Amino acid sequence: MPTIILAPERVRVLLVDDDERIRARAAAALTPGCEVVGSVKDGSTALGVVGALRPDVVVLDISMPGMSGFDVAAHLQKAGWTARIVFLSVHEEEEFVLASERTGGIGYVVKRRLVSDLLFAVHEAQAGRSFVSPML
Repeated sequence: MPTIILAPERVRVLLVDDDERIRARAAAALTPGCEVVGSVKDGSTALGVVGALRPDVVVLDISMPGMSGFDVAAHLQKAGWTARIVFLSVHEEEEFVLASERTGGIGYVVKRRLVSDLLFAVHEAQAGRSFVSPML
């Protein structure tokens, strides 16, 4: 497991996933060094709250009803938001990792490695460094 050096300020994170249990697990995994400023179940809601919440990092599920995480990331970039994007997904195929990079993602964590990888990925994203779950 990589060594984590916590930043002096807590990273502000918005969680976006249609599964409430995943959002709860993600929030628990991020507790040591982040402030979860919002937890929403869909992309439309995320786009509606990002301005008020001003997260440093947005953790996005890819496969959600209505608007995919890729769509949300594209909208955030087009609107000029500077929040870093970390995708959190069940998809373990390289094509999804490449698509996440094309849509502005700096991190990619597979859900089965949420507990071991998410906190590190968020801190790497905040520092401007990319991270992909090691198994990919």
